[in-house]
Amino acid sequence: MIATFKPCTLRGVIEAPPSKSMAHRFLIGAALSGQKCKLTGVDFCEDVLASIDCLRALGADILIDGDTVSVDPKGFMKAEDAVLNCRESGSTLRFLIPLALCLGKKVTLCGSERLMERPLDLYEQLCRDKGFDLQKSKNSVTLCGRLESGSYRLRGDISSQFVTGLLFALVYLGQDSSVEILPPLESRSYIDLTLSALNAFGADVMFSDAYKIEIKASKLHAFSGMIEGDYSNAAFLDAFNQIGSKVNIGNLKSDSLQGDRVYADYFTRISSGTPTLDISDCPDLAPVLFALAAMKNGATFTGTHRLKAKESDRGIAMHEELQKLGGGLIFGDNTVTVPKQVLRYSGEVLDGHNDHRIVMALSVILSQTGGAINGAEAVKKSYPGFFEDIQTLGAEVKLL
Repeated sequence: MIATFKPCTLRGVIEAPPSKSMAHRFLIGAALSGQKCKLTGVDFCEDVLASIDCLRALGADILIDGDTVSVDPKGFMKAEDAVLNCRESGSTLRFLIPLALCLGKKVTLCGSERLMERPLDLYEQLCRDKGFDLQKSKNSVTLCGRLESGSYRLRGDISSQFVTGLLFALVYLGQDSSVEILPPLESRSYIDLTLSALNAFGADVMFSDAYKIEIKASKLHAFSGMIEGDYSNAAFLDAFNQIGSKVNIGNLKSDSLQGDRVYADYFTRISSGTPTLDISDCPDLAPVLFALAAMKNGATFTGTHRLKAKESDRGIAMHEELQKLGGGLIFGDNTVTVPKQVLRYSGEVLDGHNDHRIVMALSVILSQTGGAINGAEAVKKSYPGFFEDIQTLGAEVKLL
């Protein structure tokens, strides 16, 4: 799909879409609870649908009615020879591998070739250490093992999804356990989201100090509630405000634990100067921050090493597309510098790199310069209604 923009200004009121991160966590928490749960305000992006499909493959009974998901976990973790289609969802894959290792049976998790290129180092090392079987191909990972409760140590300088996945498994196993995280700990906020979701179902899981999480044996209970709004996707809507639009965004909790809440502060700093910003705890904001910095006075970003392991290599992807507009990025050791630049659309269609956040970041730029993006359908991964929402706000964009 090609999205073609004319220069435009957005006006109006919009609700932030529900949080994809929280939906993943509450769906898995509902399956772990052992009791019927009902979650409302769910946005059925591709990643959330992947988690739903995988939980069904593990035996959970899940019904969808409008924006409501009902989870009956009576058959959860009773499946034989389960095949879990993770599509392109890194969260789904990393969250569910440890649970699959609790079954003591063969489980295959499949997905796109790009998904299987994303690092699974910690789980591969865990399987080697425990003597579990793990076979990886370009489209799947097949494993068999029986994970046990106990004490685990994980590196903290890579994706927090590994920590979250292990926490889900240890809660399921139901005995006292602990996870020690070796510093530096990146993306602590995402681990806090996991703890808050598990606590909502009655799990006794918490940080006992800055780098250690204690999991206590506890009886889980049902939880029903609404998924909060997503700061990650709200950032792309709010970015239009930094370049002349006036969009009021609702459905965002002021006391949310989402780490991407920091975007508002980072936007202010980009708009008022040439800051140096650490994005090690908010890598999903990188594309929109790069876009705004390019349209403003430039900025330097540290903590960028994890951008290579996303849906695309986000640093390279933004560099290639900004070059088509007369700009570009400068790469250093775990840094990216965005110089001050004048962006103009030359007529060359931009490429979305099959990455939802690249497409949305480029959309912000093209709302000023005009132009077209190929592969715009990538927004379905996290925000399927993105183009319809900005059209209601006055965006002059046509989809073909």
